[in-house]
Amino acid sequence: MRFLKSFKYAFRGIVYCINNERNMRIHTAIALYVFVFSFFFHLTRVEYAVLFLTFALVFAAELFNTVAEELCDLNAASFNPVVRIVKDMASGGVLVCAVFSVTVGVCLFWKPNVFAQILWHFTQHPILLLLLPLFTAAAVFYIVLGPLGIRDRLRRRKNGNRERFFGGTGK
Repeated sequence: MRFLKSFKYAFRGIVYCINNERNMRIHTAIALYVFVFSFFFHLTRVEYAVLFLTFALVFAAELFNTVAEELCDLNAASFNPVVRIVKDMASGGVLVCAVFSVTVGVCLFWKPNVFAQILWHFTQHPILLLLLPLFTAAAVFYIVLGPLGIRDRLRRRKNGNRERFFGGTGK
């Protein structure tokens, strides 16, 4: 039973990071788009393994960065130059992982002929041309507002509040 609880706690930490860290939402949204479009590239098992390891590395780095920030905030009552350095180093680790994930992406996906096939596929299926901006808008809402912000705004609308989705009086 303790073993199962450890998974519960781990998922709770991941959810906390997604709910509270905009950069984690950016990473997850980009990973989802990369994964969906990866099917056009007919990657091998090894290439998918590299892709998933890259996703995991960036996600883990963001989780560790959040841990460092939370611990620093917990222990620092006022400005502390050491805390600033620790936070900068943790975010630097995320940046290194993110930059190298782009490098992995270029190695896996730099196939101009496949880009042309993707464009052709979208022009042959006009509904996809309509859905892509909708999914992009959904990703922007997810990144900017986060799951909790979206939930709160939807609850306000559901409860009859006349406020517009982005705030204001609705007049």
